[in-house]
Amino acid sequence: MNSKKMTLMAIVLLLAASGVVQARIKLVALPERGATVIRLDNPQWTLIEEERVLTLQQGINKVDFSWKGVSIDADSIRLRALDHPGKEVTLLNVSYPPNEAALVWEISCADNYAENVRISYLLRNIDRLITYKAIADKPETFVDLKSYLVLRNFSGEDFDKARVLLDYGEAFEQGIDHEETKQMLFLKADKVPITKIWTFDAAKLPWDPEKLENKNVGIPVSYRIVNDANSGLGEFALWGGKARLFQDDGQESTIFLGEDVSGMVPVGEKMELYIGDSRDIVVTQRKMKDIQINKVENNNDKVILYDTDEVITAKIENFKDGAAVLTMIQHIPGEWDMEKCTVDGKEWKLGVDYKKKNANTLEFEIKLPARDEDGPAAKELMMHYHRRHVRPR
Repeated sequence: MNSKKMTLMAIVLLLAASGVVQARIKLVALPERGATVIRLDNPQWTLIEEERVLTLQQGINKVDFSWKGVSIDADSIRLRALDHPGKEVTLLNVSYPPNEAALVWEISCADNYAENVRISYLLRNIDRLITYKAIADKPETFVDLKSYLVLRNFSGEDFDKARVLLDYGEAFEQGIDHEETKQMLFLKADKVPITKIWTFDAAKLPWDPEKLENKNVGIPVSYRIVNDANSGLGEFALWGGKARLFQDDGQESTIFLGEDVSGMVPVGEKMELYIGDSRDIVVTQRKMKDIQINKVENNNDKVILYDTDEVITAKIENFKDGAAVLTMIQHIPGEWDMEKCTVDGKEWKLGVDYKKKNANTLEFEIKLPARDEDGPAAKELMMHYHRRHVRPR
């Protein structure tokens, strides 16, 4: 028997009616695993549930369970009788021999049974990764999406056959040995609609590209996938993982666009996968007004608190031959309120036309028409706001 493999030693002892307690006995016979489930819900520990048949005799039985060389959390090991639970087959106690990776169950049995039992425990060092591969069509209107589960077993235990469960999706049968890595196709969705978006983050990108020596400033571009039924998805959350993106070149081959890492995407939420930078959209942002109002002074006529009256404008130009959607992320520090926000003179309402991502971050989605023969299409965002209770630095 391989010393690295977990062993369940059964029969064990029938205590004689005289009450003489015999020594612990380890038998070579290993009851075969029946149904085995590997649950991958937790990234640190893997829950294993296995069924075995124990030959129990009437009276008190001792069952030895050892796991030398296997990364088990000893406190997590549980045993449950399936055929005759309760008074007929009862777990009386558990003992842990000193200096051993083992335990002994003491089981009371009302009769002689070949009892199906379920043993569960937490096992460390079974790694799982989710990867994605997305191939966009040439017009960039949809992707064929595949998701793979990469399973790596360094736990010390072999699994000839098991039912593998993530916290979403359908279970599948798979065996994996110690020190083995397997990759399995987990999700396949064809013609998933995508939206190509450009993202300008005012905290990361320059406000005025004209003032830079290198005027060729790129704006990050991503494919947006919505995890919902309209996309052929939406049955469960999508795990985070590395995604590789390709595009059909129209000549029976593909172009590699890049790779990105996605976080967990709940049902109804969006996955955005970065594919590179674009210089077809230019954003020029300026602060047009920034004055102090509602000043509070101390006895020495020194300003100790004030509000601000600020105006920011952002001109957005689309040099592309096609329409585009620009996501603009703006940041207003501290306590604030919006007096007026417009796009091309039309007032936008918070929570209706744009949203607050957190207390200090706003997100706008601005649709840009294609350029025409007269030049780029342009729109202008204006924010007039007040920051409240500002202390001088």
